[in-house]
Amino acid sequence: MLSAVKQCKAWVDKVVVKHQFCPFAEREIENNTVRYVLYDGEDAEGLLHCLIDESQYLDSHSETETTLIVIENCCESFDEFLDVTSMSEQLLEDSGYGGVYQLASFHPCYCFEGVEENDAANYTNRSPYPMLHLLREESLEKAVKNYPSPELIPENNIKLAREKGSQYFQDILNKIGK
Repeated sequence: MLSAVKQCKAWVDKVVVKHQFCPFAEREIENNTVRYVLYDGEDAEGLLHCLIDESQYLDSHSETETTLIVIENCCESFDEFLDVTSMSEQLLEDSGYGGVYQLASFHPCYCFEGVEENDAANYTNRSPYPMLHLLREESLEKAVKNYPSPELIPENNIKLAREKGSQYFQDILNKIGK
């Protein structure tokens, strides 16, 4: 079985990049500017420390565009993960990182509010392991500015996911986990 980080890298390649769920990801993968960090602790407090450590890392490493924190032993329940994500966003704000970094989140049981659990749309954010994704807000703003109709990205992702179906994406996750 692949390590947690290798599974998440494979997911980024086989789902996010291949299906262009994030049309900006391929460039960063090709430029090797994506940092993957494993958090293997078992508590949310340690994860919050990891988040700040990674924010500080990005502060001093401009060659790294973004960090994906792969969470191996914490936040297995989606509700717990949502709580930790909310705490993470607040911590970034309280630490002076509001407007500097933006947080995206992924989880094996991801379910958008108001969407049925088995809806394929959820697979746009379903990953092999829980992940917090730190993005440079300035870079994101530049990328979006030069992208035609960025407001349609989520809608297009949902449409594609539903066309492919839940089983299609679950099969990819199952293959990655082997």
